[in-house]
Amino acid sequence: MVAKMQSIASKAGAEIVCCMAGSEEGIVLADELATALALPSNGVEPKRRNKSWQQKAVKAAGLRATREVSGTTLAEVASFLAAERYPIIVKPTESAGSDGVKRCVCREAAEAHFELLMRSQHRYGSAGAAVICQEFLTGTEYVVDHVSRHGVHRTVMVWRYDRRPNGSGDFVEFNMLPVPSDAPEVAGLVAYTRGVLDAIGVRHGPTHAEVMLTTEGPCLVEMNCRSHGCSGAWAPLARRLTGGYSQVEAAADCMLDPVAFGALPDVYCEGGQFKAAGQFVQLVSKYEGTIVSVEPLEALRQLRSFVCMHVPSSITPGEPLAITVDIFTAVGSVILCHDDAAVVAADVAAIRSLEDAGPLVDVAARDREID
Repeated sequence: MVAKMQSIASKAGAEIVCCMAGSEEGIVLADELATALALPSNGVEPKRRNKSWQQKAVKAAGLRATREVSGTTLAEVASFLAAERYPIIVKPTESAGSDGVKRCVCREAAEAHFELLMRSQHRYGSAGAAVICQEFLTGTEYVVDHVSRHGVHRTVMVWRYDRRPNGSGDFVEFNMLPVPSDAPEVAGLVAYTRGVLDAIGVRHGPTHAEVMLTTEGPCLVEMNCRSHGCSGAWAPLARRLTGGYSQVEAAADCMLDPVAFGALPDVYCEGGQFKAAGQFVQLVSKYEGTIVSVEPLEALRQLRSFVCMHVPSSITPGEPLAITVDIFTAVGSVILCHDDAAVVAADVAAIRSLEDAGPLVDVAARDREID
């Protein structure tokens, strides 16, 4: 593949100057290609995506990590399942978007979900990977987004997750709220996350960390060695809040423009003030049926703080509407932003009222709704 890439570039009269993953599936390949081409990279570490490997590396660095064990058979995790306090989390060692993540309240449930995951084909090319069983962290979950160049880390945004149960999903994302850089928890989250980046060997490129702020301090949920996901739907909001840049631009600068990267603030919006109020709203379905029309979604464009909307290709007439249990079954997402925070809050409330009242799209039959 390297020779083919070099041949294509040569025929085009171009030079390959960087190689960066655009999504979860490309992380390992991007590192392999960048290393082979002698481009800036984090080196070839196939286990860097592995959540169990991450926790062990973090613990070895002297940072707070979860109690966990991973394996491909129940025998390998039996001692942990017998000794750990319930509930626990059971999830794939390599996944994203809450894919396969389940809160298990007893050993029987944990064993059943373990076996289910080992039989399943996961969405990010991880079939046959191990399953991790880990302590259930209690606290508030944050996202800490960075971009790094030669081991220098720049914090480009901190977000707070609003996750709630919905249908059979335990951790459905309803909202993602930007956190001002002068909020009291940010300094500790940033310092901890940069320690994690160093522990797992990330020196170049964008990263998306999920960190739980517990009573004992920050603790890693998982580190994603790529940009924040959701198809970049959050980027317009980040640009409005910071006054012009997001992780997307910063990631390009870290690879292509060292002067621009050097001009980035150590932490976004130094001084703490966002340029506006806003948030990312995930559209949650509480109903099932067959989609007839998506026209009702257009009403959301009339909200005063509406900026943009992302609706996946699966939300189209003739396709099934599922009850939202993860990001893959969400109806879509909306970015809200306004100078007045009260306007944003009112628009969020309006969206939630619509979700409660019925499907966000027209369906042929309401086969089932959440009780």
